[in-house]
Amino acid sequence: MTAESPELPLAAAFPDADREQWQRLVEGVLRKSGVTEASGAAAEDALATDLQDGIRIRPLYTAEDGAAAPGHPGFPPFVRAGRPEGTTVAGWDVRQRHVHTDPRRANESVLADLENGVSSVWLAVGDGGVPVSGLEQALQGVYLDLAAVVLDAGADFAAAAEELLRLYTASGAPLSEATGCLGADPLGLLARTGDDAKLRLQLESAARLAERCTTEAPGLRALAVDALPYHEAGGSAAEELGTSLATGVGYLRQLTGAGLGIDDACRQLEFRYAATADQFLTIAKLRAARRLWARVAEVCGASPAAAAQRQHAVTSTVMMTRRDPWVNMLRTTVAGLSAGVGGAEAVTVLPFDAALGLPDAFARRIARNTQSVLLEESHLSKVIDPAGGSWYVESLTDELARAAWAWFQEIEGAGGQAAALRSGMIAGRLAETWQRRTDDLARRREPITGVSEFPHLAEPPVHREPAPAPIGGGLPRVRRDDAYELLRSRSDAHLAASGARPKVFLAALGPVAAHTARLAFAANLFQAGGIETVQEPGPVDAESVAEAFARSGARTACLCASDAVYGEQAAAVAAALKSAGAVRVHLAGKPGERREEFTAAGVDSFVFAGCDAVEVLSSALDVMEVA
Repeated sequence: MTAESPELPLAAAFPDADREQWQRLVEGVLRKSGVTEASGAAAEDALATDLQDGIRIRPLYTAEDGAAAPGHPGFPPFVRAGRPEGTTVAGWDVRQRHVHTDPRRANESVLADLENGVSSVWLAVGDGGVPVSGLEQALQGVYLDLAAVVLDAGADFAAAAEELLRLYTASGAPLSEATGCLGADPLGLLARTGDDAKLRLQLESAARLAERCTTEAPGLRALAVDALPYHEAGGSAAEELGTSLATGVGYLRQLTGAGLGIDDACRQLEFRYAATADQFLTIAKLRAARRLWARVAEVCGASPAAAAQRQHAVTSTVMMTRRDPWVNMLRTTVAGLSAGVGGAEAVTVLPFDAALGLPDAFARRIARNTQSVLLEESHLSKVIDPAGGSWYVESLTDELARAAWAWFQEIEGAGGQAAALRSGMIAGRLAETWQRRTDDLARRREPITGVSEFPHLAEPPVHREPAPAPIGGGLPRVRRDDAYELLRSRSDAHLAASGARPKVFLAALGPVAAHTARLAFAANLFQAGGIETVQEPGPVDAESVAEAFARSGARTACLCASDAVYGEQAAAVAAALKSAGAVRVHLAGKPGERREEFTAAGVDSFVFAGCDAVEVLSSALDVMEVA
């Protein structure tokens, strides 16, 4: 700008754009890519992505897509934060989980965490953790007036809570200053075990703990509303939210029936949710959870001061992989970031090797330092609701809340959370959801880096000391890598028995430009099943392929080239491979009109983007005689 020029805002130099103009640009790109001839809104729809729960992510959001006003931080409906200051004062609570059964070793890891950035302890007690009698040793040296303790004691919650309260009293610190959560969760235990024989007594015991906390230790919460069992059984984000609401309502009924006021009952609940590497979905889920619970509390007659949901977010075990576990560091970093941005008051980042057994000291250090970087170097806690005002996030929060509320109403209509668990209604719904997701995983529509995409067969396996077996008998525990882990285990068995992994010969046809893309696709696909890929330095043809195949030591082969080259060479090369002893010949790509011709020449199957990779790899291993 010069002294003579007018002071015009930069935006004034550009014409306003509208949605129709943007759609026309999209049309041009789609036509050039050959994806579709759609125009207008149909062109925009072609770029949309369907999520679970009937939610569709559109490629463009504008002010027209805004949802209902989310309110202000710390005020109903608490979408933006449970407190006016959010986490800006002291950051969120860095809470690490400990599952050692040996009280001495548990104590060592607890102290190491507290001395290096962790602010609270989440301790497994009873089955799957330290015995109740070892709780004192596990917490030896912990300043209970400074570090919050959260218990996960399963059926032993009452005994563990009594022991922890005794330790508070013995420490000399006023019980009124104790913080944390005693972890009573009878409905969550029912979901985990399927055993409701003692449910009524457990609910009564949890209510007595809540009464004691209300009168003697108002900083302690007696009950955990743990939604992890539903997430870990394959549930969607809305299903996780809906079951948490139904569980929370079940506890409110029990607590108020025992004589607690509605405000005191609300203050006795801490909600626990999974945080995944789907950044925006996690942010929206935590925001929607606060909005939904605020509505429940309002209908129940709670005051606004008691209606804010207290949240503990835990990085998802479903997303953790056993192969290439180092990638889990990246997944948990994104999940931890999402939990903090979403407004969780406490965040647990699980160590990258948690799926393999007991985490080692290095893995625990990386887990806690992940949060330290997010808090101290990235300053994520210094902004209240960083995603607030985003048309996409606000719209996603609204859609997720509506889907979750509908599921919550279904559960309540079936008699409440306990009845829905007993009848199998919840288990059936989660199983259906997981089956649909399993199909996406098998077809690699939901890729798993390092497992279904870009696997590293030469990666040395990572071994850890076995962790205590989790309680079971109720809802299953699933992982995204389950099907691929089974395939890789078969490959490992072949390696142990024969000294080499099963192999497939990749027959590259035609010039480099014609076969590179499908060669890379096929290598990625077969390696996801633990099948080593072998190829010649240059392309092969019908005359040279038999000798090259014999040198490879493989028993199966896959043709890789462009459609044009297939039309010229595929049939002859496939026939030559079959004559050379190939027990199965694959072709990378869809066959189109030449299916019968290629099949007659010896092609047994066609592999392409969107095919059932798990079925293809399983059948490939079958013919390789892998046990």
